[in-house]
Amino acid sequence: MTSKIRPDRLADTFVSLAEIKRGGLITFITAGDPDPTTSLALMKRLPQSGADVIELGMPFSDPMADGPAIQAASLRALKQGASLRQTLDMVSEFRTADQRTPVILMGYFNPIYQYGTTRFVNDAVSAGVDGLILVDLPVEEDDELCDPARTAGLHWIRLVTPTTNDMRLAKVLQNASGFVYHVSIAGITGTRSASSDSIDDAISRIRTHTTLPLAVGFGIKDPTQVRNVTASADAAVVGSAIVSEIENNLDEQGRPLPAFLDNVCSLVSKLASGVRL
Repeated sequence: MTSKIRPDRLADTFVSLAEIKRGGLITFITAGDPDPTTSLALMKRLPQSGADVIELGMPFSDPMADGPAIQAASLRALKQGASLRQTLDMVSEFRTADQRTPVILMGYFNPIYQYGTTRFVNDAVSAGVDGLILVDLPVEEDDELCDPARTAGLHWIRLVTPTTNDMRLAKVLQNASGFVYHVSIAGITGTRSASSDSIDDAISRIRTHTTLPLAVGFGIKDPTQVRNVTASADAAVVGSAIVSEIENNLDEQGRPLPAFLDNVCSLVSKLASGVRL
């Protein structure tokens, strides 16, 4: 049912990573945080700082799966006038200089519903989006967005949690493509970290159900955790740690400090060292 993406940046990235025998780093930022211009400048620097895939959050007023850091990032972006249209425009502008790095949009269905599903899918493809992660659309609602997105050539990345049993896992993975995102803890982002043993066990179990690459996120904050996760998974996802560094480099009025880009990108480079030792 899925149309082949041309170019299929996501598949190409994971093939390349497998060939050089290293894990990938997927970095999350919220579109428009702390302001549209700075957010775009940061996005453009992520690949050279070591990001293999960019996960771009679509700002939403009620991000139920996200912890305090990413909730605050969404609010900062929304206060600066962020919208779904602006998020797609940000990807389009990024694509003028980078045709290689995969960009995944992550968020919630409400803004897409308001935007119009068909319009969103068409505009996302035109902008150069490679895939989608929708937190609040279960497999039973695939006809809402998953089916039209896959038909248009967008990868549909499924979230799998520690509470997803084998029967449910088989159903969840039916329409998955691109990669599978294992949420390593039961809870919200940025609050705690799972043990290496529990992650390894989960990865082993998920691999019996799919041949797709596996990425692990939630609670990964430093190069050591990135390295440990990618010993068994194909990629590590880091979000809250980066978003917290963004917040740490804002002044009292929420404006970026002079060293904002250098400091945030320095953290990304340190995280990337975990897969490049």
